[in-house]
Amino acid sequence: MEKTSIQIAKLPLLAAIVAIVGLGDAIYLTVHHLSGQGVQCTIVHGCEQVLNSDYATFAGIPLAFIGVAAYFTVFSLATLAAFGNKGAWNFLSVMVVLMAVFTTWLLYLQGFVIEAFCQFCLLSAGVTFSLLIIVILSRYFIKRLS
Repeated sequence: MEKTSIQIAKLPLLAAIVAIVGLGDAIYLTVHHLSGQGVQCTIVHGCEQVLNSDYATFAGIPLAFIGVAAYFTVFSLATLAAFGNKGAWNFLSVMVVLMAVFTTWLLYLQGFVIEAFCQFCLLSAGVTFSLLIIVILSRYFIKRLS
């Protein structure tokens, strides 16, 4: 039982590391959006089409900047949770679920409305769904310990 508790404590640290990847991606996109520079799309074609679409901003704010705020918040909450703050982990869990729902919507927009994909957006989606898996695993392990 002690070993499982240690593994659960490692999940917030893993979430913090994963959130840093998302934060770096979102900062990169925000800087390029605000500076007007294009991004190098090397894996898929359509980054510029996605990043210059009407869906790339919300109320004049780049979605990438909203991503910066979200990933920074998740990183901060995961760090607090790693030091035993259960409330931070609960808030992180709710936030990650909301991020996953929003990410699903953005993937739908890329695939069916814009009909193009951005590799940086796909990386962000991968990060968000990885965070969701970490949250689900934490809930599974916590229930098993009860």
